Amino acid sequence: MAKNKYGAEPNLKGTLVSVFGVGIIMIIMWFATYFLYVAR
Repeated sequence: MAKNKYGAEPNLKGTLVSVFGVGIIMIIMWFATYFLYVAR
């Protein structure tokens, strides 16, 4: 069980980075859309 626990940590770190990456892209898209709407 120790091998599985330690083997899963890099995957969890990769998942965390992916979630933050997708979240940042979504936030950028929301702000871009908002500023385009305000600029009209």
